[in-house]
Amino acid sequence: MGKRNHYSVYVVELSREVLHEGKFKKCNPNYQAGKPCVYVGMTGLDPDVRFDKHKAGIQANRYVKQYGLRLWPDLYEAYNPMSYESARDKEVELGIDLRESGFGVWQA
Repeated sequence: MGKRNHYSVYVVELSREVLHEGKFKKCNPNYQAGKPCVYVGMTGLDPDVRFDKHKAGIQANRYVKQYGLRLWPDLYEAYNPMSYESARDKEVELGIDLRESGFGVWQA
């Protein structure tokens, strides 16, 4: 794993309470009731470390800080590690795929 290939995508399961946030609802008009809500991100850190930073309020996305429940490795581990460019693209693709499956998705 060279220096360039240390990036990861990650998915955080969010509490369904996030659906009470107007901005989140507005960004997920095709959300299917009962499906999970998630945050999809990318990082140069280990996803566990990045999740802990979100929860501690360090460079945190507010939805992850407030509603983040756990990492969902089954949705991302197969892709990691990768280059920055690949991670950036995969983050977008993964978000699109999950939205098309009816998930509520937030990406920064």
